[in-house]
Amino acid sequence: MIEITNIQKSFGDKEVLKGIDGQFYKGQANLIIGSSGTGKSVLLKNIVGLIKPNEGEVLYDGRNFTHGDNNLKTEVRREMGMLFQGSALFDSMTVQQNVMFPLNVLTKMSVEEKSERVNFCLQRVGLENAHKKMPSEISGGMKKRVGIARAIVNNPNYLFCDEPNSGLDPQTSITIDNLIKEITDEYEITTVVVTHDMNSVMEIGDHIMFLYKGHKLWEGDNESILHADVEELNNFVFANKMMRRIKSNM
Repeated sequence: MIEITNIQKSFGDKEVLKGIDGQFYKGQANLIIGSSGTGKSVLLKNIVGLIKPNEGEVLYDGRNFTHGDNNLKTEVRREMGMLFQGSALFDSMTVQQNVMFPLNVLTKMSVEEKSERVNFCLQRVGLENAHKKMPSEISGGMKKRVGIARAIVNNPNYLFCDEPNSGLDPQTSITIDNLIKEITDEYEITTVVVTHDMNSVMEIGDHIMFLYKGHKLWEGDNESILHADVEELNNFVFANKMMRRIKSNM
């Protein structure tokens, strides 16, 4: 479980996060949702340590990541897997090399052990025949699956996904959502997903945190979100429904 307490973050005079509290649970798809500019990605960056909050702290299973020493931070980072918005694959590396990269950096596994682990992860995401392909030779959806394979290759306890469906068609988005949920359930990972996609919310949202202008206004599950008595959340949900209808009619 990941706990965040009173997370505040400003950039100059601009206050982006205004005291966010919450918990992200093991074995669940925990979603952070909200419109663009609400602080979703900034909150994620504070959680994973890419930036440090002005106030507050982040705890990983009771370990104070924000104020811990370098050894503790290194220990926690070894337990993280990241799926970036643009997949962030190395263009000069094959699919196999991209997935193996964290093992080269973080482990002392033998070449045979690393190859076996990469093969397993690529098979798990349905890309068992893509080892030698370059990123330029595969589709956007395949790149996302490579990104997921790379994120789970080191057996993480925590999986972070930043807008995993960005730029994907609706059918491929559903495939990626289902894959994230299956991996979360199968390995009991604490998964945190930043998204503005209501399809993802309704399909995989075990626990959902709604941000609005730097505040947490609501949290719950995907069964209760449609009945929430929060005007800003209702507007967000309605706007997403309208966009889906427009796209389906195009």
